[in-house]
Amino acid sequence: MAENIKFAVIGGGSWATAIAKMLCVNLTEISWYMRNEAAIEHIKTYKHNPNYLSSVEFDINKLKLTSDINEAVAYADYIIFAIPSAFLGGELEKLTVSLKDKIIFSAIKGIVPETSLIVGEHFHVKYDIPYYNIGVITGPCHAEEVAMERLSYLTIACGDPDKAKTVAKNLSGNYIKTKITDDIIGTEYAAMLKNIYAIAAGIAHGLGYGDNFQSVLMSNGIREMKKFIKKVHRMKRNINDSAYLGDLLVTGYSIFSRNRMFGNMIGKGYTVKSAMMEMSMVAEGYYAAKSAYKLNQAYGAKTPIIDAVHSILYEGQDAKSVFKKLTDKLD
Repeated sequence: MAENIKFAVIGGGSWATAIAKMLCVNLTEISWYMRNEAAIEHIKTYKHNPNYLSSVEFDINKLKLTSDINEAVAYADYIIFAIPSAFLGGELEKLTVSLKDKIIFSAIKGIVPETSLIVGEHFHVKYDIPYYNIGVITGPCHAEEVAMERLSYLTIACGDPDKAKTVAKNLSGNYIKTKITDDIIGTEYAAMLKNIYAIAAGIAHGLGYGDNFQSVLMSNGIREMKKFIKKVHRMKRNINDSAYLGDLLVTGYSIFSRNRMFGNMIGKGYTVKSAMMEMSMVAEGYYAAKSAYKLNQAYGAKTPIIDAVHSILYEGQDAKSVFKKLTDKLD
């Protein structure tokens, strides 16, 4: 593999910061785009992101920081997008530099609202990027544990195994283990769906359900995920692999899970608006619940958990009543 491959990270949040940290271990230079110019100046002066994972200290000589997305895209061969899916369209509208011949990897766990597509499909449909130049970076992995250098695992998906290996190699480290897969669509849908199940887990906790129910909820969640993904993209996959079941479990159980936190507030009686105002980070599962529910109107998979979360978040139904009914649909 060529050693002069250039990487750019697009985003200023916790995942973008974690990915920048991982890349800096293996590369002499990366480009890092974030729209917050004050954060850029802070990083240049104090060597850490003031808003996310502030314990991570960077070697400034390795960072080409910019608030111009076109500068970052022009610089790189491989571009890793790590911004909330709800904001992706707005950022891409700023582009004047072509994405043609760029290799795009998504670390985004959600659906693009403007097209109701997962990120890889969005780049393929809207920007005519061939699937062999599109990839996905998924967990199970929380950015906060990367910051603490706790052992973590990443799954790198791409139709071209050599490109998957290149990304895997440059993200690997003493505390980061990577594996590759060709299931681009399945892993990306799994990364989106697990956030909905994490919201369900949080709602259950907020309502006072215990660990016994949580285990049943997660067990039903992985089966529901399997049915949904099979409808969307049929291929041979093991839903018990880390990219699917592992990512679901860490998002459903972890104290670092923003989607679980969001759901917990809903279960405790917060309105959607007030819960969002309390959180400093975006809960992707909120947007995913609407998109998954809408998509499933066409696919017709049996998804009682997704339906329950959607009815609470978008139809104003009472969480306690909805979950009481849900308990009779789970086994």
